[in-house]
Amino acid sequence: MIDLDEQNHQPAEAVTATPDRLMARRKMALRLVAALVVGVLLGGTGVSALRDSRDRRERAGVVALVALPVVGNYGSTVSSESVGVSGKLMLVNAGPVSITVRGVQGERPGVVMHSIGQPRLLPPGGTAQLVVELRFECSIAFQPEPLPIRISVQTDDKHVREVSRPVDFAGSEWERDAMGNCELR
Repeated sequence: MIDLDEQNHQPAEAVTATPDRLMARRKMALRLVAALVVGVLLGGTGVSALRDSRDRRERAGVVALVALPVVGNYGSTVSSESVGVSGKLMLVNAGPVSITVRGVQGERPGVVMHSIGQPRLLPPGGTAQLVVELRFECSIAFQPEPLPIRISVQTDDKHVREVSRPVDFAGSEWERDAMGNCELR
C-alpha cells in the first residue's frame, strides 16, 4: 500500500517496520534453522542405530562350521546285514558368534550317521567332539565320495538352523573297520 500524502511514495510496510519486528523475524529464522539441524542429527543417529541393530542380527545368524572325522573306533556292532561303528566327529566353529550344536545326521545309500548325546555349546573358534554312530549296509558297496551331513544348530538369536557339510570317511579308520567287519560276518 502506498501513502499518497507522503512525498517519498514508499510502501507503508517499510515505514512501519520496527527493530522489534526485524528481531522477531531473525529469531524465527534462527529457530527454523535450529529445528532443521536437530532433525538431521536425530535422523542420522536413528538410521545409524537401526543399521547397527541389523548388523548385529545378521552376525548372530551366521553359522560357519567345519566337520572332520576323528581317528578312533569307540565300538562296533555287527548284524547279519549291517555294521555299526561309533566314533567322534570334530566340529570347529569358524563363525563370529557362539552356537549350540543340537545334533548331526547324515545319510546316503549304504550309510546312515547320527549323533549321540547332549547339545554342545561352541564359542567362536572353539571345537567340540560329538559321539556319532555310523551304520554301514554290507550289501551296498562303499562309496568313495564324502557323506553329506546336516548339523542342527541354535544361534545366539535363538533360531534353529540346519547347516549342510560333507564329511569324507573314505579311507578312514571307520570305513576300514566297517569293511573288515562286513567281510567277517
